[in-house]
Amino acid sequence: MAIQAGNRCYRDPSDLPDRIPVFPLSGALLLPSGQLPLNIFEPRYVAMIDDALRGERLIGMIQPVIGCSEDCHTAPLCQVGCAGRLTQIAETGDGRYLVTLTGVSRFVIRQELETEADYRACQVCFEKFTSDFQPRQGEEDIDRAALLSAFRSYLTAHDLEADWESVERASNVGLLTALCMMSPWGPAEKQALLEAPSLKERAETLIAIAELSLAGSHDQAPVQ
Repeated sequence: MAIQAGNRCYRDPSDLPDRIPVFPLSGALLLPSGQLPLNIFEPRYVAMIDDALRGERLIGMIQPVIGCSEDCHTAPLCQVGCAGRLTQIAETGDGRYLVTLTGVSRFVIRQELETEADYRACQVCFEKFTSDFQPRQGEEDIDRAALLSAFRSYLTAHDLEADWESVERASNVGLLTALCMMSPWGPAEKQALLEAPSLKERAETLIAIAELSLAGSHDQAPVQ
């Protein structure tokens, strides 16, 4: 098996470089097979996109350490991120890029590198996440009914709607990835979803976060 990202197929960690540029962004979540749209406007990250397009087209999404008050460009980084391939690129004419990253695999940072570029880069290891290259491995272990129930409850509590026809058509892993990436929770919750060892554990983590969020909203509801 392999994971497909645009025109490139990745079969195992050896298909990925051990040095990649990284984009520190608090609250952002990219998962394998997921698609993350980004509006790139800072000169350092425009340069990063230019360099990536001349190379492997890979960028590592990573969060600064949770709760760190430093600027994200200098803050220490979480140890686990996700590499994505640039699969859609549009120039806006005013110096920005509108891009989409398609997630390939999670990585562990070995060390941050000193570079001449204004953006950050790291030496990384993908070996811990070989299951990411088999994107549907363990899909049958996801409790789809519980996942949908938690999703429905969250939408109802917040007066939100969903395209239920698309939801019903989605595979278990597609549904889980989409729900995790669109979830409104904070950096700590996003990092927990990213680092979940398996699809089953990621689904259970998402359900637990949703239930805690619902319980909190009920606790804060005014007494009539």
